[in-house]
Amino acid sequence: MDKTEWYFEYELQYNRPGLLGDISSLLGMLSINIITINGVEKARRGMLLLSKYDENIIRLRSILETVDTIKITKLRKPKLRDKLAVRHGKYIHRDEEDRKTIRFVRDELGILVDFMAELYKSDGHKLIGVRGMPRVGKTESIVAASVCANKRWLFVSSTLLKQTVRNQLIEGEYSKDNIYIIDGVVSKKRANEKHWQLIREIMQLPATKVVEHPDIFVQQTEYNIDDFDYIIELRSDENEEITYEPINKVHDSHGTGFSMFDF
Repeated sequence: MDKTEWYFEYELQYNRPGLLGDISSLLGMLSINIITINGVEKARRGMLLLSKYDENIIRLRSILETVDTIKITKLRKPKLRDKLAVRHGKYIHRDEEDRKTIRFVRDELGILVDFMAELYKSDGHKLIGVRGMPRVGKTESIVAASVCANKRWLFVSSTLLKQTVRNQLIEGEYSKDNIYIIDGVVSKKRANEKHWQLIREIMQLPATKVVEHPDIFVQQTEYNIDDFDYIIELRSDENEEITYEPINKVHDSHGTGFSMFDF
């Protein structure tokens, strides 16, 4: 019988010496293995566990609910957010009103890259939008996540290397294993009908598509924000407002002169 992975998180009520050792000993007596352990947020500790028998997890909960030094906050099959919390020591934050929107600040680029890489690894169609002001690290994070996931990335439109606007792909670039990167502002301002036809073709592929400035992108297409599986917001700090007037000015300033990446 294969072992099952579990996420166990508890909040310290009284942090006495030897508490972690006692919990580890209890897990050992129940034949539950600890894969990873880390502090999570304030006064919380998270663990990824392996157990051959689900009944032992039930026993673990029953025993620990009688202990007054800790309070169980989570004991469940691990979600992606749980695994990232143990790995990085903090939870990623969702928008309270729109659960598909996930917020990061620039200091959290490590966990952002890790999060996107995990999304890239799953198969099938996936549409991810990335909001953020210029020079906050959007494109760099998207590419870094592709490297972490061992995926090939393709710029359909971008400003990373001056301005790139693709009208066609070559043989081998149509693949479910590729990450297709689209800049909504560049596509809206500089693209022709061939470019939009290419985007429609890419949208039909069972692959991951990442769209920078998704709010601008949906203005020009038949897609809407509800079509996105995830919306990632990246800010320099928690109080930064994401607006599009400065973004348009930056893209306009790059739009002068000849670009050898138009093809």
